[in-house]
Amino acid sequence: MAVPASAQSLSQISLRPFAEVTEESFNAIDTFTSVFGRTYQPFWGGGLQVTLGDRYYAELTASRLRKNGDRVFRNAGQTFHLGIPLTATLTPFEIVGGYRFHMTKRPWLVPYVGAGVGRYAYRETSQFAADGEDLDTRHAGFVVHGGGEFRLSRWVGVGTDVQFTRVPGIFGRGGISQDVGEDDLGGFAARVKFVVGR
Repeated sequence: MAVPASAQSLSQISLRPFAEVTEESFNAIDTFTSVFGRTYQPFWGGGLQVTLGDRYYAELTASRLRKNGDRVFRNAGQTFHLGIPLTATLTPFEIVGGYRFHMTKRPWLVPYVGAGVGRYAYRETSQFAADGEDLDTRHAGFVVHGGGEFRLSRWVGVGTDVQFTRVPGIFGRGGISQDVGEDDLGGFAARVKFVVGR
């Protein structure tokens, strides 16, 4: 008895939840160094990847960065710390589509590339903020990544990749980011993903 085409199509679809750890080096070097002490920051997150025929994939990811720093201002090329604590929270929601490559000689390794868009929510708060100093905004951005997934078993894989994001429009409108002329909240990131699914 022949299997209906719709059933065959469904059998080629795989739902693969994952958790991820990310370390991102932000393009806003002077802003992050001044406020947080360094440009690279960790994210924690997860999402769902849907594959078709184990070749094409669509991926939805949500992650979060929460970091404490202090307010600064810049004058005559010098940065001055005000001693006012602040908390910044960045929450990206990203949708990416891509392609998975299968190598006959190395079936345990699946390289992949993808690109997509994201919605980035950024919030900056301080207990002693003056009017207009706190920030709560959202902006769209672009994302591209590439890497490889190592298949540990039929149902478990670990992926590592490099991701680039560009998120203009959040920084550069005030504060230290405007003083130093930085308007991109994106950067380069190294990601490790723990995947469940075929």
